[in-house]
Amino acid sequence: MTESPPIVLTIAGFDPSSGAGVTADLKTIAAHACYGVACITALTVQSTRGVRKVQPIQDRMVNETLEELAADFKIAAVHIGMLGSQAVTEAVADFLSVHCFANVVLDPVLRSSSGTELLDPTGLKSLTEKLLPLAAVITPNLDEAAALSGLLVTSVEGMRAAARQLHQLGAKAIVVTGGHLERPVDVLSVMEGDGLTQLEFAGERQETRSTHGTGCAFSSALACQLAYGKSLIEAAPLAKAYVEAAIANAYPLGAGVGPVNHLYRFDR
Repeated sequence: MTESPPIVLTIAGFDPSSGAGVTADLKTIAAHACYGVACITALTVQSTRGVRKVQPIQDRMVNETLEELAADFKIAAVHIGMLGSQAVTEAVADFLSVHCFANVVLDPVLRSSSGTELLDPTGLKSLTEKLLPLAAVITPNLDEAAALSGLLVTSVEGMRAAARQLHQLGAKAIVVTGGHLERPVDVLSVMEGDGLTQLEFAGERQETRSTHGTGCAFSSALACQLAYGKSLIEAAPLAKAYVEAAIANAYPLGAGVGPVNHLYRFDR
């Protein structure tokens, strides 16, 4: 009998253009030879041209879906993306408090790249106070790190400072993604006991408009690497390399910001 692959649960919104959200997460999970299961937190009206509308799913439906999946599968890692509302955020936090999964990756999606708010201030408060401490690692971009930490984050030193502040809020480990910097650098920050370790992972700037869903791809890839038993120091650069290759191998789709090629490995 064939050995079962690691099972990765993604909890996120639905993007009908499949550049981000659960469908993109499932492609990333498949690309890493894991088996993906999903709980949708919100429906959206969007395309490569941007997000037009967001409709959160009822929190009770989210809770029942998560409990059903947890009862049926041995989940190796959990990825959390867009949540959409305070009620859904708290439902996910309650679920994680009961089940205590080892590898929880929280991508704190607050606003779309086109500017649409994806989590209101009350939801952000619940995410910070209830969900953030339950995650093994959080993966904010520059704007999200600024919103969570209350600091200005426009440089590598700002990323390091924001990570230190997020540790004070209860975050165990943080990868601040710096894809919007002129020189794309990610900062990994891990707090163990009284010791703080901060490492930088540099990348190469790519001239392309196919960058939709990079945050989802990175955090999902990170969850997959953790599901295989990799340490964060091993997993973070591997996830970054996956996203860079997915961007480099993307093909132009849509009239706006196109998606990365999550399944580029299959093209080979």
